[in-house]
Amino acid sequence: RGIGVMQIVEQTGLSWAAVNAALRLYGSGGAAALKPQVRGKKMGTGRHLSAEQEQAIQRTICDRRPEQLKMDFALWSRPAVKQLIERNYGLALSVRAVGNYLARWGFTPQKPIKKAYEQRPEAVQAWLDEEYPEIEKRAKAEGAEIHWGDETALVNTDVRGRSYAPVGKTPVAYAVGGTRQKLSMIATVTNQGKTRWMIIDEAFNADKLIEFLTALIKDADRKVFLILDNLRVHHSKIVKAWVDERKDKIELFYLPSYSPDLNPEERLNADLKHAIGSKVPARTKAKLKAAATDHMTMLEKSPQRVSNYFRDPKVAYAAS
Repeated sequence: RGIGVMQIVEQTGLSWAAVNAALRLYGSGGAAALKPQVRGKKMGTGRHLSAEQEQAIQRTICDRRPEQLKMDFALWSRPAVKQLIERNYGLALSVRAVGNYLARWGFTPQKPIKKAYEQRPEAVQAWLDEEYPEIEKRAKAEGAEIHWGDETALVNTDVRGRSYAPVGKTPVAYAVGGTRQKLSMIATVTNQGKTRWMIIDEAFNADKLIEFLTALIKDADRKVFLILDNLRVHHSKIVKAWVDERKDKIELFYLPSYSPDLNPEERLNADLKHAIGSKVPARTKAKLKAAATDHMTMLEKSPQRVSNYFRDPKVAYAAS
């Protein structure tokens, strides 16, 4: 506007040097040149690990457990990762720095899935690559329907979930008075959202399994391929003899040992227990059975919810 430098100095309180510097920047680059620059260290500077070392640590955390590397940690905590970095690269980082690396990589603390030591990885891989694809192929050829089955126990003292409360005031879940009540349930699911179930008010044995299988094939409009775990009753002579006499209606198949994570029906069990555990505890066996029946009836009428169990990455192989 033709205002002199000294006038600007008086009006703004800036120094003569600052005003001249601003005018020079504006003259060379316009208003954009006056934009403040980002201060501090540039992103990525000051890191102790190279990009290759970061990738190697990430692969190790994803592929191995600490104990497999002869480390005295059960899980990958920040101290465990700190020790791994120090052992592999001789860098003594602080726990906070290790936490910053983990956050930058997108790693978050999570509750691990429990898996049995007895599970054989080669058996699991054979199931995924060979055995189940063959079952699926046969089911399509024979027009059979694949069901996934499992049993679970229901107790009235099983309280799950979390409850909101003010900071410092931990919520209290009161135990159910009286005797502990217990029921059993056997159920099956299909990737089309069908579920069939039976609640048992006594010990689960071969006779009860046959009772359930009888109802299952009676309800089905085609042959049933039922996949179960390796519970002893599933392999009992009585059950196998009963199934052999009805090969045109049902066949049994078995998951690899100690592999509940491969069974989609486990998700139904978790759904049911969460529903029962989040309500007021049932004080009698009749009320516990009624609560289980209500939830299972709802699932029976909600095929989309049941089919969503197969979206879990661990059982997505069975979704098609």
